[in-house]
Amino acid sequence: MKTDKNILAAFILNFVFSAVEFIGGMLTGSVAITSDAVHDFGDAAGIGISYFFERKSKKQPDEKYTYGYARFSVIGGIITSVILLCGSAVVIYNAVGRLIAPNEINYNGMIIFAVLGMGINFFAAYFTRGGESLNQKAVNLHMLEDVLGWFVVFVGAIIMRFTDWSFVDPIMSVGVSVFIAFNAFKNLKEAVLLILERIPVEIDIKKITEYVNEIDGVLDVHHIHIRSLDGHSNSATMHIVTDSDSHSVKEAVREKLRECGINHVTLELETENEHCHERECALEYSAPSHRHHH
Repeated sequence: MKTDKNILAAFILNFVFSAVEFIGGMLTGSVAITSDAVHDFGDAAGIGISYFFERKSKKQPDEKYTYGYARFSVIGGIITSVILLCGSAVVIYNAVGRLIAPNEINYNGMIIFAVLGMGINFFAAYFTRGGESLNQKAVNLHMLEDVLGWFVVFVGAIIMRFTDWSFVDPIMSVGVSVFIAFNAFKNLKEAVLLILERIPVEIDIKKITEYVNEIDGVLDVHHIHIRSLDGHSNSATMHIVTDSDSHSVKEAVREKLRECGINHVTLELETENEHCHERECALEYSAPSHRHHH
């Protein structure tokens, strides 16, 4: 798929450039460039993993994974975020050491590498734009962060070129690392909440309950479970109590849920006098206003 090829292109760009960065960091004496090389290696490893999991996530459901493979994309996002968090910690540690013991820096070399870094990471960000899955968004965010990181290095190198303030280099490194770590943590949190089956943030289960209860023919709705497999495709299961034509009620409920951003719906219909054996395991999401008793 086009998305997979774009992620692969971003991986190749990052891997090659991170190797060049390590050499550049040693030649210029810049901890900011060496630090970004660590970030880019982390990005490259994360993108490589993301590429594998993104391809895996596109597989159709089978007898082993009846829900499909979409969660593999989320796992790729988790691994990428963890790699970035670890890389940020290493970079901050090294930058603090450089603040304590400054060294000579080749500012002109820093400026050249910063321009190269901005250009290459901009192309990588362009290749990975427009993704829908959490994994693809994480990859694109990392690329955009790298563009910003190199812009900061570029500005800092110019400042040091004319002021000789070598402490600006490790301070820039810490600033970029903290920013990247903050966003990586946000991605990690979102991915973990998906794995834990938390209701999607854009869904209000009380409003869903109210909307479904307002549909003609629906006497009650309970045992509602809403989740997302990959961060952008939502599914729901629920029990509907009705005394009307089952087909029309099902179609009306599906249409209402589709308007609320839920496309995959599994419904169980019950009659007014039917006892629901599963009701006790589900929370009630609205005040009791039921017109019947189980």
